[in-house]
Order: sequence, then structure tokens, then C-alpha cells
Amino acid sequence: MKTALPIEINRFKEIRESLGLTQQTFAEALGIKNSTADIERGKSKISGAVLVELMEKFQINPLWLYGKSNRKNLDTTVNTSPKVVTVTPENTDGIVLVNVKAAAGYPHNIQDLDWYEELPAFTLPLPEYRNATYRGFQVQGDSMLPGLHPKEWVLGKAVENISLLTNNKICVIVMADSVLVKKVQKHDSDEKLALISLNPEYPPITIDAFQIQELWEVTSKISAEFDGNAGNLALSQIQQSISELKNEINQLKK
Repeated sequence: MKTALPIEINRFKEIRESLGLTQQTFAEALGIKNSTADIERGKSKISGAVLVELMEKFQINPLWLYGKSNRKNLDTTVNTSPKVVTVTPENTDGIVLVNVKAAAGYPHNIQDLDWYEELPAFTLPLPEYRNATYRGFQVQGDSMLPGLHPKEWVLGKAVENISLLTNNKICVIVMADSVLVKKVQKHDSDEKLALISLNPEYPPITIDAFQIQELWEVTSKISAEFDGNAGNLALSQIQQSISELKNEINQLKK
């Protein structure tokens, strides 16, 4: 009768296969002579030296390897907190506004205090905007329609690292060469993120967490447009639906 292999052996093989490596190339990466065949057959144990290589080269969590954790990779938390925090003369956090033009240079000036001082800033005397850092960004393009329109503003609350981000929230993502407003969907390991547009014409984008310089979770928006006819439109739609329902009932009676 065939004996089941220990969980660490099965997961060791799983690591190799997920990396797309042969037993020979995986052995070379781990400093093992010949190949990893004996380990994968359960004839050899995973040595401490091999475990260290798995941790350092592939960020494998040893607790996961031995079935003691569901997190496969070690904590590689990326610092996404603001690189500069602006303070008003009253010693409170100022909400800096980054328009479309300024956003083009934002990633390159992300730590330049003088650059921030040239941007407009304001404060909100509301309790929900206290004890946290907020920043305003102007929406560019139509990828977030119908929720966010071009040239509207979003206010984002600073997120210190990916693990603190609420999944499926709209965020401002600052990368090395761009500033994007997208809905963020986290992967299980927090190592990759899917950036999703509300406009279905734009496909999702998958990025590595380490590509993010700053992350701001959108809490509110500022719009210069106000549709005063929205309520009337909804009422007319209800009236039309009632009229159509009455017509259907009359048809049934006939």
C-alpha cells in the first residue's frame, strides 16, 4: 500500500511547479546536488539549509510549508503611506489638492516638500476628517464612469500598507510613473492587486504590490455638477412604469 507523503513534501513540489522549474534547476537554486527528486519522493528530508534558501530566494513561509499557516509567503508588506504630510499653520493636517496637471509630476516629486507647497490645500472641520491624512485628486478620463466623471475630485484617506486596505474599495494608486483612480481588488497573498475600472470598456490591470508608492482609499468626492432634474426623472420613470402596468392589466381583462 502506497504511503501518503508528508504535507511539506507535497508543498515543496508545489513550489517548484508553480515556479515552472525542473527538478534540476530547482535543486541548483536551492544548493542541492543533482536534483530534488529524492525530496519529492519522500526519500530525503528538507534540510535547514534548504529551508533558509526557500525563505530568502522565494519568500516561502516555513509555517505554510509544514501546514501550520494558510499564508504561503512571508510578510513582504509594502509601505504605501504618504511620503510627505503637509501641516497648516494651525498644526493640523492640510488636504492638498492634486489636479490632473500636477498628477503628471506627482510620482517624480513625491518626496519634494517645496513642490507640495505650491499646491492648493484646505482643511475640513468635520469629525470624519480628523486623526488621519487626506489628499484630493482630480479624476482624469472616463474609465470610472458612471461613478466618477472626468474633472471631479476624490478625497482619499492614506493607507499605510496593503494589509490595511479594505478590499474592493475605490482608491488612488500612485506608482512610479502614474496616478490612477481604480477599484482595488486584493489577491490572497497581498502581493498582487487587480485595478478595476467601473467603465466595462476598460479591462482590469494586475500589478505587483511593490509597484505602489502611495495608496489613498477614496472616502468622498467633490463635484461641480448638480443634476437638479434627477428627482423629476425618477418620478417620470415610476409614472411610466405604472401606466405600462395598467395597460397590461387591461389587456388581461379583455
